[in-house]
Amino acid sequence: MTDPLAEVVTLLQPTPTFSKVLSGAGRWRASRTEVGQPFYCVVLEGSLRLSVNGREPLVLQADDFILVPEVFGFTMTSIDPPDDDAPADIAPTAQPDGSFRFGDAAIAPDAQWLAGLCAFGAPDAALLVSLLPELALVRGDHRLATLVKLVRDESRAQRPAREVVLARLLEVLFIEALRSVQTGASPGLVRGLSDARLALAIREMHKNPEKPWTIAELAKTAALSRSSFFDRFSRAVGVAPMAYLLSWRMAIAKNLLRQRESSIATIAGRVGYSSASAFSVAFARHVGVPPTQFAQEAVKSVA
Repeated sequence: MTDPLAEVVTLLQPTPTFSKVLSGAGRWRASRTEVGQPFYCVVLEGSLRLSVNGREPLVLQADDFILVPEVFGFTMTSIDPPDDDAPADIAPTAQPDGSFRFGDAAIAPDAQWLAGLCAFGAPDAALLVSLLPELALVRGDHRLATLVKLVRDESRAQRPAREVVLARLLEVLFIEALRSVQTGASPGLVRGLSDARLALAIREMHKNPEKPWTIAELAKTAALSRSSFFDRFSRAVGVAPMAYLLSWRMAIAKNLLRQRESSIATIAGRVGYSSASAFSVAFARHVGVPPTQFAQEAVKSVA
């Protein structure tokens, strides 16, 4: 069976860039600004408050896991946070065991967590990230905590095939986290797949992107009326059905163009266009450059 979630995560090509074990003691606050990188965190002991991208703070406890495909800023505090006018810790203090401490280094920590950032290797990561929920929160899942620890251990080691193992571990971590949130996710692919009717249509779009789909045909696949399907899909996934299909087709086309193993006409047929010219016009409108130029630039970027 076609697995849309696995396909999207695999195309994203996640790789780790940062991973640390941190702790907090007393009353503390730590803030950090990022540039849209993927962020993940698992609480190992105790509890803390976390606010991501300006959202209301979440209380996280042991084995709670959070994944944010695109983080621009986050703030962590103790459960009893310091006063609003108290400055945030600029940098944590290194501990003898290799971890880092926020707050009072002289007392036992109230919370310990592992946090990490990663990067997506796909040039069209923004397009693919738009298909995912803005935030995935999974509570009390020992499997995710174990996966995060494996990512950290592997990133610190210098064993053979380290990069391959890390890439696979991160893919599994992302898929496990995203499929665990189910209906609690914000609009995106995960929430769409949690709806049994919509999942039928989404899987068909992924399985046969070359088919000349219409709203009527997709609605029939989902056993819904056209209006019900359109409204239900748009609310769950966050975009209209044909907009989602276009995004997925362009993601496939970009991947094929980077591989440089197929002609423009062949790629056009693979993603549902009757001619190379029609595909080129649609690709340029969506991506901003013609497919031939995109392929050339992709080669230069890895040269």
